[in-house]
Amino acid sequence: MTQAVGVEEIAGAPATSGVAVRKALLADVPAILGLINGFAAQGMMLARTEFELAENVRDFTVALHDGAVAGCGALHFYGAGTGEIRSLAVHPGRQRLGLGRHIIEALESEARAHGLHSVFAFTYVPDYFARFGYLEVDRQLLPAKVWKDCLRCPKLQCCDEIAVRKLLTGEGVEPPVSGAELVSNGTIILPVVPLVRPPG
Repeated sequence: MTQAVGVEEIAGAPATSGVAVRKALLADVPAILGLINGFAAQGMMLARTEFELAENVRDFTVALHDGAVAGCGALHFYGAGTGEIRSLAVHPGRQRLGLGRHIIEALESEARAHGLHSVFAFTYVPDYFARFGYLEVDRQLLPAKVWKDCLRCPKLQCCDEIAVRKLLTGEGVEPPVSGAELVSNGTIILPVVPLVRPPG
């Protein structure tokens, strides 16, 4: 499991006053940790450590409601063409305020600013992402590097997350993922990614 999404709000719902979205600061790490690990305890996300979040805090965007961190999400780059929206979570008491929508829009804007062609996510709520133009895709179409987080996931052998992806370029075709080979008949051959637990 790379990341799940802990969001249960109505897409397009008007945000209430007192909502702001910004890049995360190191001081936000405890609040982000509480959000992510709260959903991880329910089996909806992959648990993170304070060290991991501090190390990757520059990937994160947070949503503030009345000055408090109420939601978070991260954009993780996989090469020059694609990125993953991960660790998307909204506090249970602050859902249905449009915070998830604001975070996704901010992360997509960041992805476009960096020239990414697409973004993807792993989720248990694909219908939520569908409201923003994400389509379900075969996980084998995603970069092989994605699976590094899966190696420490308790659901490695029985993953039930759904991969979704959105093209950002406005074109109908995305460049092949890193490690893929385009053969003469136009077929894309993807690297084989065994989903088995390593020995030891």
